[in-house]
Amino acid sequence: MNKLHFYNRKEAIARMNRFGARGTAFFFLINFDETECLVSELKDISPDRLAFIFPEVSNVSLSSAPKPEAIYWKSAPQSYEDYVGSFDIVYRNLYAGNSFLTNLTCATPVSTSLSLWEVFEHATARYKLWYDNRFVVFSPETFVRIVDGHIYSHPMKGTIDASLPDARNLLLNDEKEAAEHATITDLIRNDLSQVATEVTVTRYRYLDELHTHSGRLLQMSSEIRGRLPEHYREELGTLFFKLLPAGSITGAPKQKTVEIIREAETYERGFYTGVMGYFDGQNLDSAVMIRFLEQTDDGLVYKSGGGITFRSDARSEYEEMVKKIYVPIY
Repeated sequence: MNKLHFYNRKEAIARMNRFGARGTAFFFLINFDETECLVSELKDISPDRLAFIFPEVSNVSLSSAPKPEAIYWKSAPQSYEDYVGSFDIVYRNLYAGNSFLTNLTCATPVSTSLSLWEVFEHATARYKLWYDNRFVVFSPETFVRIVDGHIYSHPMKGTIDASLPDARNLLLNDEKEAAEHATITDLIRNDLSQVATEVTVTRYRYLDELHTHSGRLLQMSSEIRGRLPEHYREELGTLFFKLLPAGSITGAPKQKTVEIIREAETYERGFYTGVMGYFDGQNLDSAVMIRFLEQTDDGLVYKSGGGITFRSDARSEYEEMVKKIYVPIY
């Protein structure tokens, strides 16, 4: 069984630049802190250690095993009082003008009848990854795509229970969600402007429906596009790392908000909210690693959260964090 080799940030950038210049296909996996970076050709990745399924590429063929009929799933979220301790740190910084939007996340112990591989096998998601029985990701969120010299991003902010009466309009007309989405769209537009020209919002606040084991959710996204320089592949790694960490899971302004996150959160994110992706020699597709279930020494932990703005209410943000503790198996 081969051992996967992880690189530091500088080494990962150099490998991505080299592979990009050669037109060599590769897969990459980068943790939130950018300290553990896998950048490898597919031939060097055994599906027994790392398996992934993206919309247009995968390195594994799944069996036709039936989906589990009855799923046991129980979460034990931190208390509301503990959550408020973290929320207050974020809110004080928002009040002081240090941040306009901060993504606050939590780690929640869960018990389930599903193995990590069963989640990977049966979850319905745009991007899926299983790593060495350490964690599984079933992410709906694209980070950036590069297609024919253009770069696209699809920030995802705003969630509501789709079964609520008039849920679509409730989400679109929610002032707090609208402000949060506008902030993150502007942040991503500014991020893309570091590496691209002609940056524009091509679709704004469109809704997708997500299915989970406990019901349906509506999720709000936007699409932003820019034109890359002619020889961008020679600097593919340099370009890509300029965009990290992902704006949708940090906030604005990014650097200061990351400092606030480190103060407010009570655990290490690890690979959660990092990015994963594939370059086929010409084009690139990548995802933000949200919807994340991890095996720890103390059992399974699900990591989830949401964006906090000055208009946020602690109770509703706590409930949104809890609502996102799900598996999309239905």
